[in-house]
Amino acid sequence: MKKFLIVILALIIIALLMVWHGTRVPSSAFDNSKNENPVSDALIHQGEYVARAADCVACHSTPESEPFAGGLEMATPLGSIFATNITPDKTTGIGRYSLADFERAVRQGVTPDGKRLYPAMPYPSYEKMTDADIEALYAYFMHGVEPVIQENKDSTIPWPMNMRWPLAYWNVLFTEDGVYQPDSSKDERWNRGAYLVQGAGHCGSCHTERGFAMQEKALSDASDKYLSGATLDGWYAPSLRDDHNTGLGRWSEEDIAQFLKEGRNEHAVVYGSMTDAYNNSTQFLSDEDLKAIAHYLKSLPGDPQRDGAPWSYDATTADKLAVNNRASVAGAQIYYDHCSACHGNDGLGKGKWIPPLAGSASSLAPTPVSSINATLNGSGRVVTAGVPDSYRMPPYRKQLKDEEIAEVLSFIRTAWGNTGGTVTAEEVAHLRADTDPASSDVIVLQMR
Repeated sequence: MKKFLIVILALIIIALLMVWHGTRVPSSAFDNSKNENPVSDALIHQGEYVARAADCVACHSTPESEPFAGGLEMATPLGSIFATNITPDKTTGIGRYSLADFERAVRQGVTPDGKRLYPAMPYPSYEKMTDADIEALYAYFMHGVEPVIQENKDSTIPWPMNMRWPLAYWNVLFTEDGVYQPDSSKDERWNRGAYLVQGAGHCGSCHTERGFAMQEKALSDASDKYLSGATLDGWYAPSLRDDHNTGLGRWSEEDIAQFLKEGRNEHAVVYGSMTDAYNNSTQFLSDEDLKAIAHYLKSLPGDPQRDGAPWSYDATTADKLAVNNRASVAGAQIYYDHCSACHGNDGLGKGKWIPPLAGSASSLAPTPVSSINATLNGSGRVVTAGVPDSYRMPPYRKQLKDEEIAEVLSFIRTAWGNTGGTVTAEEVAHLRADTDPASSDVIVLQMR
């Protein structure tokens, strides 16, 4: 009995120590900073640029809210969480944060009272941001953003899964300590691109596959899993590596920079969450930074074993769409009636304005979720320099049944040499139930 009590006592002590570690406030690189120096306009503008690179506004604002007032709902397998108010309001925002408090939240995922943030906040990537960028970002949020009184919403994750302290151990297992360290074997442009992609840009949050604990399987190019493509929130975020089929293998550095600057090129148009990233972030980056990102991404080798044999165009699909043949080919008539006017019988689209379906990453990906989602729900408006696009993919959820969407997508994903494979009505029904039509409104989230 005595041994049993000793074991119980030891377990209680261990549990208390674990909770203490999970709720303690860690040290910060800015613990000794007094924040007494006047903040210059130049530092505030630098911070605004960092906020653009980090796309803070897309998660911490909604079309109805004031800038950075929070409220955006993010679904998780356990329930919904809501983005917080990060305006400098002193009661509902971050107005009382010191620079050290701010650094801990952004780079370590810890609030001033020791509460752990869910990694929906991409602090595993922001950990790589430099002290200079963190200081500038703090200056911007404290002096360049208007304070807004808006209470934060509690998550709907039930107890005990909503306890935050275990996230301290998640961090130990799945994050990498330290600011980005330049690779001396690479040039300055490569290192700048690597820093932006791995750090503020947090590209891996969408484009890297996640593991059993919802962790990114890689946080840098040290692993070939990094940016190799992933399914998230009903979309397939394609590989950003040099994969011929599902990645950037057929794109030049100029193509990548143009895509990030204009939201489109001859290969693709932004869709899904990348539309928000483009509308609010990448188009505002300097040309030199966009070139650096492109230079870095093109250096990441593809994986032929994962990606498959390189796609090649098959022109015989046009015969299947001929008037005498399309009634006998499943999905061909639906494609001709609803899709061919824009995407063409040749599947090549209309230059950079209407994307090709022949050889597109979504048509070659092993998962059809992007193809289904875009067909069901259409696409959001691409807004460049405040001007919305003239062309957008319309939603077909009301015009076409699940079986019809499955049929036409099976045709597309096996036409023109595409190897994505067929789609089932059950897959369409599942996404129909879990998604909503994209808004046709022009949505521009303001940072000021």
